[in-house]
This record gives sequence, structure tokens and C-alpha cells, in this order.
Amino acid sequence: MADLPSTARVVIIGGGAVGTSTLYHLTKMGWTDVVLLEKNELTAGSTWHAAGNCPKFSGNWAIMQIQGYSIELFEKLGDEVGYPINYHQTGAVRLAHSVERMREFHHVADMARSQGWEMDILTNEELKAHVPQMETHDLVGGLWDKRDGDIDPSQLTQAYATGARQGGAQIIRFCPVTSIDRDGDEWIVTSDKGEIRCEYVVNAAGYYAQDIAKMFLPFGGRITPQTVLAHQYLVTEEIPELKDTAVMPMIRDPDSSYYLRQEKHGLLLGPYENGGRLHWEVPSDPRPDDFSFQLFPDDLERIEWYIEDACARVPLLGSVGLQRVINGPIPYAPDGNPLIGPMPGVPNAFEACAFTFGITQSGGAGKCMAEWIVEGETEWDTWSVDPRRFTGYADQAYSDAKGLEIYNHEYATHFHHLQWPAGRDKRLSVLHDRHTALGAEFGPFGGWERAVCYPDAPIDPADCATYEREGPWHVAVERECAAVRDTAGMIDLSGFTKFLLQGEGALDWLRTRITGGIPKVGRMSLAYFATESGRFHTEMTVIRRAEDDIMLITAAVAEWHDLDILRASLPDHLTLTSITEDSMAILVTGPKARDVLAGVVEADLSLGWLSHQTATFEGAPLDLLRVSYAGELGWELHLPNTHGVAAWDALMAAGEPHGLKPIGMYALDSLRIEKGYMGWKHDLTGDYTPFELGCDRFIKLDKPDFPGRAALQREHQQGVKQRMASLTVKANGCEAPPLASVWQNGEQVGLVTSSAWGFRTGQSISLAMLTAGTTGTVEVDIFGTRTEAEIAPQMAQWDPENTRIRA
Repeated sequence: MADLPSTARVVIIGGGAVGTSTLYHLTKMGWTDVVLLEKNELTAGSTWHAAGNCPKFSGNWAIMQIQGYSIELFEKLGDEVGYPINYHQTGAVRLAHSVERMREFHHVADMARSQGWEMDILTNEELKAHVPQMETHDLVGGLWDKRDGDIDPSQLTQAYATGARQGGAQIIRFCPVTSIDRDGDEWIVTSDKGEIRCEYVVNAAGYYAQDIAKMFLPFGGRITPQTVLAHQYLVTEEIPELKDTAVMPMIRDPDSSYYLRQEKHGLLLGPYENGGRLHWEVPSDPRPDDFSFQLFPDDLERIEWYIEDACARVPLLGSVGLQRVINGPIPYAPDGNPLIGPMPGVPNAFEACAFTFGITQSGGAGKCMAEWIVEGETEWDTWSVDPRRFTGYADQAYSDAKGLEIYNHEYATHFHHLQWPAGRDKRLSVLHDRHTALGAEFGPFGGWERAVCYPDAPIDPADCATYEREGPWHVAVERECAAVRDTAGMIDLSGFTKFLLQGEGALDWLRTRITGGIPKVGRMSLAYFATESGRFHTEMTVIRRAEDDIMLITAAVAEWHDLDILRASLPDHLTLTSITEDSMAILVTGPKARDVLAGVVEADLSLGWLSHQTATFEGAPLDLLRVSYAGELGWELHLPNTHGVAAWDALMAAGEPHGLKPIGMYALDSLRIEKGYMGWKHDLTGDYTPFELGCDRFIKLDKPDFPGRAALQREHQQGVKQRMASLTVKANGCEAPPLASVWQNGEQVGLVTSSAWGFRTGQSISLAMLTAGTTGTVEVDIFGTRTEAEIAPQMAQWDPENTRIRA
């Protein structure tokens, strides 16, 4: 057994598939001074008992990239490292019981094609041809992925470990970590075998990740947002009919919620039952100190319905008895996606944990982790797996509630307007009761409950399980958009992430971090942060309140992400203060907005667009910004929570004679897309550069150095390869889903980033990233149908001259 070194550049804690993959990928990037510590044997924990299924299928772009990379790696890994792995690419079918499920399949197949991967839409007859053992009479159709399959998790892990050792890495088994300390810029990782000093630490400890996370609490960390559920799968005895035939492709029935595949000459069935069971979250169910290779007792009664349904689908399943049942612990993050990336608030510490599908994601996860450590950024935009997407609201109660909800709906289609009910009301505006009294429907934004619309009657969530445009929200959103167009609308935007940057030299420091300039005192502007490779990092609104007194506003969900960006190089003499929790924001917008405000706030309402002033309400100061994400005349009021209710009530009363109506986030989304305003991590993602996003006026290459400047200079000289555009889509009943492909003359020329029905323009609009130079007519793939669209001459399709917003 290898001796524990005294130093290393990176220490990885956890020897499952993800930890060993990260180690392997670090060596592939040239880092050899790397060590992995495993408290037991490699594969201990969730890895050894995993079913090992390997789909690429996902409705999430980054997850699809991660899983697709893994599959391509599995196809060559064994030969590369000289370690045989038991990998079967049997192909797999997915079954659809409804038209909406088929729409999902069409969209995922379209996404896959955009990533260079073929998935085929099948009729019932074609399904039967792929899997003759299956009944298809009650299906609408299905999907086929010929590269889907399964792999032996233990052999995969050993192959990663073999490759890592060949690259110079060390693996120390039976070496539990007992504490973590910090000395200057070094981490001190203490184990039963001694200490290692290192530059970087990775928490890849699986369902022990929270134990490791607690060791980082003195250094600004937080408890990992995850929970543990029991997942059962069963394996049958040998089935004679499977001995002399080709291997049966895997079957996934998302509407019945299970997977079924051949295992040697038997069948393996794994349901995700409604009524999943949490473990180790209450005192009466403590987690043992060591649960490395143990299982939970069988609990087949819980999955009896799923067994019966699968037997009806494939009668061979019920023709023999059970050989074994595997009931093991699986970690879940609150949204079902893993945590891959920087540990929030902690320097040079990373998380690679909460993997529900860790085997098929291990290859891509290891790649991303190695890139984070070596290069400081990843090749793909990985926000959907970034640990910082969950902030302080994601406590254990939230993690348990959401994890259980995800398990119970593992295969559910996540429709845009379907608001999942678990784990709600974690962060409430002071106006929450006012919105409730007005009949608002709510949705979570960075944990904040915001009104999404104000319907005439409560909306049944079951009615939102649709891609159709005219769902139960439609009439309300139309009414709200009409108010903004004709009179005035008012929206509570509490939850904006807000920081105060103050101190002598604040202006000069911020100028070195962003791509563009700083507004004058009393003005505001957008600012873009770029990565070193010149890609989009984040967007903030910069408000110059005084010479070195700057307010920074960013998205609610960006809170910890952007805090890390600002803190990374903040000089000691500057102060950065979050006022997110203590203040709130109200937007009043529309042609009558000035009349509404005139009787409520003391301010100079003649100041122009993008101006800032310190106004007052009932004698209390507030920041008044002349800006509107809706693209109409408007002002944002940023004021202390203590005055929020009174201000809202006063504005509602003052606005009544002018036709003021409360509006929700659905209306605001429609309004901003009509104006061509881009949304954070919808359109503004790290897959693109600021030039590609059309942010040229916010990039000043002639100013002193800033992150990404060299890369942006090269791009400016060479020209962009793609460019954001606005499309008018001749959609019939459904808007184009995000990441729908765009075509011209039989060639793919882009991807949709966001879409909405424009109630002011009376047309379906999509924002899309297109190959540079694309003009004229294109086609957008909307659930398998190529739909004609016209490229607009400018991003704004409503009031392109900005006459209304400047009124």
C-alpha cells in the first residue's frame, strides 16, 4: 500500500467513480502531484451497488454533454489504460404514453443532434422491431438511442484508478479524513495516516460529503445540500428465452417510472417509485459510521405496482423468480443534478458530490472538475451543476423535501409553467401577503417566492403539464402585458442580488474587472465580466451613487456565484456589503408610470433614462433608477424592507386611477424577449462570448488589462463565428423550446436560447445564437416540426428606437 505523502497539489477525498475520474483527468491535463484518499476500498459507497446504466438522454444541455462525454470515454477507456471493463452498448428505447411525452422526446432528440448524437423517434411498430419481447398496444411511440447501455461500475472505477496511477497519481486506501485546516494559502488534510498539505481539495465523498463539508465550515463553507434515498432494483433468475437471442435493448418507461434491461440471461428492473424513502435524516435512523459495502433490507412492497406494470409490458419478466434485490443509498441534490464546481465561499476547494447518476456522469464530471482546478473554468457552461446555484436557503429540510420530490418524479417532464410544490416559501418578500391576497401564483427564483401571474382563479398544477401556449396562465399574462403597454404595471422584484462596493479606489478596482467602462455619478449601466478565455462570466448593473460608492445588482440566482467573482480579487481596503436580505425592489413601468410615482415619491421624474437619484418615500431615502426590463417608461425603487409594504400600498392606491395592475414574472419574461433583452443563464451563458452576445458597446479593448482582454482582442480581430439574433417564429400553439435547433437550406445554423409569445407584438419570438452572417428566413425545430421564422433586423422587436422607454 502506498505511503501517505506529506504534500500534494490536489487532494481528492472519495474513491468512487467520480473521485477516481477526477484524479484520472487531472493526470490527463498534466498534473501528476495529485492524491486521492479513500476511507475504505475503491468503489465503496454508492458506486459498487449502482446499476451502471449509461444514457445520454437528458432535458438539460450540460448534463447531456457530461453524459455524452462519459459514453465516448467508456468506448475507449479500457483499451487506453489496459484494464478491461464490462461495457455493453445494447441500445435503449424510451416509451411514450402521451403526446406531451413524445414532444419531449422530439426535443431531446433535437438537442442530441445538435451535440452530434443521433436519437431516433419510433412508431409502435419500430419499437416492437427493436424489442420483440415488449407489448406496445397502449403506446403513442418512443425514442431509440443505439449507444445507450450499461457498464460495470467497479471495473470502471478501477480503470480510472489504473489510468490515474499510470499518469503519476497516488491513491491511498483505508485512509479516512478526520479534519481539514488552513495555513495561509495551504490546506492541511489530516487522516488516520497523517497530514497532507495541498493547494486544492475536492470533496468527492458521495453520501459522506456532508461530513467533509462540516470540516470547511470554519473557512466559510456550508453543509452540502443533499439528501440520501433508498433505490431498489431487482435481478431475476435466468430466463431461457434470453439465452439464444441477441441481447435485449434497455427499456425505459418514464410514464410508469422504471428502467428494465437484460442482465446476463435474466432481467434487471429498477423503479423510481412514488413514495421514495429518505434515510439517515432523523435520530431514529442514524447512519452507521461505516456503510461502505452494506445495503438496506429489501422493501419490495413499495415497488409492487411497478413490478406488475413491467411484467405486463414484458411478460418474460414475470416468468421466473428473483435472484437478488439491491436496495442501496443514493445521494440527491435538491434538483436532481450533481454538485460539480467551486465550494461556495471557500478558496481552492471544490465539490464533486450528490451524484444520483454518478456512473454515467463520472467521465464528464471528472473532466469538468479537472478543468476547474487547472484552468479556472470549464469548456462548457456548467451552471446547472454548479454548487453555488443553491444558497443559504437550501437547508437540510429543503434538501430532504426537494430530493424526495425529485425521486418521486424522476422521469417527469419539467414543463416551463409547472411549479413544483415541495420546499417552497424559503425566502419571502415583505409583500408576500399582499400578492397572496391578490390571487398570485408563485414561483421560486434563487429561493425567493415571486409572483409569476395573477389569474382570476387558482391554477391547478396538473393543468400546467403542457407545452401549449394557451395554458391557464395565458389570459392573466395577456392582461398584465396589456397594462404595461397601455397604462402601467407594477412588479415586486425582491430577491435581486445587491452589493454595495465602497471605499477609496472602488471605481478604479472595478474598472480592472469588467470589460467596459464605469458610469458617471448619478448614472447606471450594464457591466460584463469575462473569463480568461474571453467567454461570458456574469452581467451586473452598476449604479454610481457617489465617487466611490457603487451599487451592483445581479440576478437572484447569481448571488453566491457573483459574490465569489467579486471577492476573488477584492483589495483589503474596499468593502463589499450584501443588502439583498435587507432591501427590496419594485418596478413601476408603462406609459402612466410617471403619473403613478408623482404622488408617492419625492424625486425629479424628469431625469433621463439610465439615471440614478436618491429619492424619498415618507421621508425615508431610496435608490430610484430610471430603467425597465419591460422596455417601457419605468423606474425601479430600491428601498429598505421596513418601508416596502407602505410603498406598495401607496403606489397601488395612486395607480388605480391610471389603470395600474400588478404583474408577474411570466409577463416580464414576455416583455423582455420582445425587447431583445437577454436573461442570465438563459441567453447569457458561458458557452458564448460577450461579442457573440452582441455586447460590443460594453467592451473597451483600449483600456488597461482585465480578465479575458487578450482573448477578446483576438476575437475582435478575427471576427465572431456566431451572433445573437431575434426571430419571429410562425409557431402554431407552442413556442420554440430553449435549445431548439435553427436551420437554413438544410444546414443547422444555430440554437434557440429563450422564447415567449409577445403580447404587444402579437407574435412568437425567440432569441437565438446563429452562425455569423445568417440572414433572412430560417426554420426552427419545434418538437420535431421545422417551423418557418424570420430573422429580425435588430434584437428589439418592440419599440426598437426606444422612444417609449425614453419618454
